[in-house]
Amino acid sequence: MVCQEKSFTGANSIDKKGPMQMDVFNFHHESTPPLAAKLRPKTLADFFGQVKIRPQLEKLITHPRHVIFWGPPGTGKTTLAYILADQIGGEFHVFSAVTSGIPELKRLIQEMLDQKREFGKKSILFIDEIHRFNKSQQDALLPYLENGDFLFIGATTEYPHTSLNKALISRVSLIELKQLGPNDLISILERGMEDLGRPELKDYLEDLAKLSNGDARFALNQLSRLVAFTSTELINKDQIIKDIFEHARQYDKNANRHYDVISAFIKSIRGSDPQGALLWLAVMLDGGEDPEFIARRLMILASEDVGLANSQALQVTTNAHYVVKQIGMPEARITLSHASVFMALSPKSNSVYMGINEALSFVKENPTLEVPGHLSSVSPEKKNYKYPHSFPQNWTQQRYLPEGVDEKFYKPQTNGSEKALMDQYVALTKKRP
Repeated sequence: MVCQEKSFTGANSIDKKGPMQMDVFNFHHESTPPLAAKLRPKTLADFFGQVKIRPQLEKLITHPRHVIFWGPPGTGKTTLAYILADQIGGEFHVFSAVTSGIPELKRLIQEMLDQKREFGKKSILFIDEIHRFNKSQQDALLPYLENGDFLFIGATTEYPHTSLNKALISRVSLIELKQLGPNDLISILERGMEDLGRPELKDYLEDLAKLSNGDARFALNQLSRLVAFTSTELINKDQIIKDIFEHARQYDKNANRHYDVISAFIKSIRGSDPQGALLWLAVMLDGGEDPEFIARRLMILASEDVGLANSQALQVTTNAHYVVKQIGMPEARITLSHASVFMALSPKSNSVYMGINEALSFVKENPTLEVPGHLSSVSPEKKNYKYPHSFPQNWTQQRYLPEGVDEKFYKPQTNGSEKALMDQYVALTKKRP
């Protein structure tokens, strides 16, 4: 079964009335397509990696449904869209969310509806980089997906639950693609090496697979770059690898990598590991992460994870945030390092974090809480309020919770300086009514 393919990018569209060609982005027939496009698999049998989702992919062929593939670059999202379209059959429309907007999308959808009504043609719409659509653009798809006017396939590198509308997500299946493993990449690179007719590149395949961040397209692009070197030049392997990967590290501030790295940074500090904290801090800075974003996360950590065990952490991180704003990079890296290591080495307590969460939950789960009369600013009973500073040690017995409320929201811990605070708290609570 074959499909007809139509690529739509704004005002221009391209018709191919024969079996689907995998080098669809090569508009000049006389030129050689990129290696990644040339080797694009045409069937699931030729598709490397993603073993865990194979059953889902096979079901999509036998029982087609709307689907969005999400995952890092070069894992096969676009390739799977072409494979599914070819296996399912029908007219395949490719739409770029990067270069086109709602007017172009509506024209394309109307064209598909007309073809369906007049000729009974089954259409498949593939939207790459679907996360580039704003809310209104995504909403434009909803009625057509609901009615099944065409089969929809989307692809995104971003986490769908934060980049896509809930209404859109509810109408599609989400399938996550993982980074390809080294063995899968080596197999793909071996095919590329054979196609290039350069068996002497074999010594490079393991390094290419290791340094390509699980991205098959990127790995093949780097393999293609090696063709420019002679067999004699290829002997200088270490220098060549260093040159082609000098700027190859991946860090997308708006995608999954951003969230994964900041998560690793936070968890390293929470786990009192300064080595991990510095490593992930370096990864973020190297990737161009906003240093003020990092400083803000440190301020949150100061109360959430260090808390009363070392209240100085809040002062250190607040000062760090100020310094970062004032001096910027590259000097701000030193201040961020200072705050990160200080936080990692500090004793930890999440008592204030847990305390406010439990108090908020209690408030939400109960009717409006009445302020006791002696604590009120308007009640006649306010005259019964006891001003603590009028008593020895600035304290006197007095109830501050509403009647009937005896929950203990703050649960003191014994780490760091919180122990002294806890001892004082325990001494006082023994006297409270």
